[in-house]
Amino acid sequence: MTDRDGATHSSGAHSPGSHDGLMDAIYRNQRHIYDATRKYYLLGRDRLIAGLDAPDEAKVLEAACGTGRNLVVAARRYPKARFYGFDISEEMLKQARRNIDRAGLSDRITVAQGDATDFDAEALFGVAGFDRIFISYSLSMIPPWRAAIAEALAHVSPGGSLHVVDFGQQERLPGWFRAGLHAWLAKFHVEPRADLEAVLREAADEAGGTLSFDALYRDYARYGVIRRRV
Repeated sequence: MTDRDGATHSSGAHSPGSHDGLMDAIYRNQRHIYDATRKYYLLGRDRLIAGLDAPDEAKVLEAACGTGRNLVVAARRYPKARFYGFDISEEMLKQARRNIDRAGLSDRITVAQGDATDFDAEALFGVAGFDRIFISYSLSMIPPWRAAIAEALAHVSPGGSLHVVDFGQQERLPGWFRAGLHAWLAKFHVEPRADLEAVLREAADEAGGTLSFDALYRDYARYGVIRRRV
């Protein structure tokens, strides 16, 4: 199926037990209140966007873009860059298209349906590589999350960078808070990745790049950037 901006989308049919079907089931109703509720605990997203430092004419991709909130914020911050996003959930993309249209940014942001662990950027967007790719609070919801990191990094152009923010392990927060947060996140099939830094470092080494990594807000969140050499 093709929408008015030429992006290709699935017909909405899912195989039994598929990840896209699960995400659609979770977000079919939540997408309407997602941005209003998540702003209180998806910490570090705006720091990631500021850290993109996207140059003029840059091509920027968000993998697992959800409601498009981050794409809208980033497009406003970097008015001369071009933005792309995909998500496995067609339900979330409905909200993303609506948000992008309301922001008047449909001419600079293109979204499509795709799987973070295996996507064809050329087929989705007509773009082979990106100057910046970012993944925000999505690796904790993707079962083969290591594959998503490798796939994203494979689409980063030489001299570009991959930016990741997600839940930390809350190691410097009270034990009761950590236990309560993890139990609550599990209800939404969210699993913070304890070895995120190690996996990002291995990916950076394999790509011949460098990694910077920080624990934010007493390890509530973790933020990593892989920079590829020119």
